[in-house]
Amino acid sequence: MPVSSRKSLLALWLAVPVIAALAGIALVGSWAVRPAAISVAEAEPSVTPPAPTPATLAVPAGFTPDQTRHIQEIIKDYLIANPEIFLDVQTALEEKLERQQAEKLRVAIAENAAEIYRQPDAAVAGNPNGDITVVEFFDYNCGYCKRGLHDVIRLVESDPNVRVVFKELPILSKGSAEATRVALAARMQGRYWDMHRAMLGAKGHMDEAAALRIAEKLGLDMEKLKQDMASAEVTAEVARVEALAKKMGVNGTPHFLIGDRAIPGAPEDLFQQLTKHVGELRKQGCTYC
Repeated sequence: MPVSSRKSLLALWLAVPVIAALAGIALVGSWAVRPAAISVAEAEPSVTPPAPTPATLAVPAGFTPDQTRHIQEIIKDYLIANPEIFLDVQTALEEKLERQQAEKLRVAIAENAAEIYRQPDAAVAGNPNGDITVVEFFDYNCGYCKRGLHDVIRLVESDPNVRVVFKELPILSKGSAEATRVALAARMQGRYWDMHRAMLGAKGHMDEAAALRIAEKLGLDMEKLKQDMASAEVTAEVARVEALAKKMGVNGTPHFLIGDRAIPGAPEDLFQQLTKHVGELRKQGCTYC
């Protein structure tokens, strides 16, 4: 075999892992890159995807048809013999996407910090003058929000210097939007935290009727409550939080923000994560919260 041919073959074999990795990235990318979780209100009806067609690996120009076919066969054999490469590439891609998302979040928090953490007349629990603020976007009909309630209460009761701000994000149903207006009206009587705990802790679907029954049991002024529910102040607050959530990319509940950090959802160790972030930011100092 001529020297030039041997060199070409060697170069081809050395290129196989690289080409295989690129092929893996292309394939895994289509699996790993998924849109963020969306609310029920935004979800579209499921559609049965079309049957997949056999994939053809693209080979850079400059090879003859026979060389192209041989390269494709080599790549296929390499990937079949080393399928773990897909897991390695997928892991690397997910880590990269997480880093990018974290950076976008930090930028978004910096640009909207005052509205997130220090909005006047915000719905607050805990110490109104606390040194660290935790923010929660939530929906009264969100099962995970209900599950996380115990951890939020525990945080407020165990840390006398923490301040929790609630951002009403009623994205799941018409009933959620109705319940939000009742809760915000209760805030105008200084009873937001009582209503929040009772409504989020109640069983069954939460809507205006259910929320009003809770308010009556708690002894609120019902005539004033109903007037405040329809007030421009309540309407403005609902619109303000909706706009903020869009700017922040928050499209699911619950979603917690602490400083420049986020906890999406309600993990089993939510309380531990919250106290960890609060403790770390308290030591480091928090520009925003």
